[in-house]
Amino acid sequence: MLDIFIKALLSYLLGSLMGGLIVGKLKGGVDIRTQGSGNAGGTNALRTQGWQFALWVMIIDIGKGWLAVCVIAPWSLSLGSLPFGSSSLSAWNAVVCAVAVVVGHVFPCWFGFRGGKGAATMMGVVAGLAPAALPWVLGLWLVSLMLTGFVGLSTMLATIGFVAWIVVTRPQPQQQLLTFSIFMTLFAIYTHRTNIARMRNGTENRAKSLWLFK
Repeated sequence: MLDIFIKALLSYLLGSLMGGLIVGKLKGGVDIRTQGSGNAGGTNALRTQGWQFALWVMIIDIGKGWLAVCVIAPWSLSLGSLPFGSSSLSAWNAVVCAVAVVVGHVFPCWFGFRGGKGAATMMGVVAGLAPAALPWVLGLWLVSLMLTGFVGLSTMLATIGFVAWIVVTRPQPQQQLLTFSIFMTLFAIYTHRTNIARMRNGTENRAKSLWLFK
């Protein structure tokens, strides 16, 4: 249990390294949380700072999700002569690290627990946990975005699509992966609760450059 705790902590701290705020500091101290929607994620970065800024934000936020699952989770830990891990990848290690890095992105300790909504980091996690699902998840997100124009709604539908992919493609779904996908769907709905409220009120912004029905 100690190795899982340490890896979860490391993943959380990694997730707390916000791409939007790191790039903002390198760009002269820009804090995108004071602009646009007030969110520190890639969508607000794109709307307020442009595609080049947003690209670096996405690289960082996606990358840390992948690193948590593919580097931290299988890492064999040892303190002195006492081993606290194994060289093989534990399925629960990967899932716990995946949850921790996403939670770190949403509630970053380095930046006052005000982070993003976790979409890009979830994408990196999916790339590490189930890379075969990535084209389906990204395709569903893009089609939904083009049909509705709502980034938040598309993200929530993509997480639901990940659950569906696991159930449909795996006759006996891996318990850890299915548990993670359901948790992430519920977590995505929670982090996008303000988007849901704005959609109900008719005040949610649309991605007009991609929405087919302008």
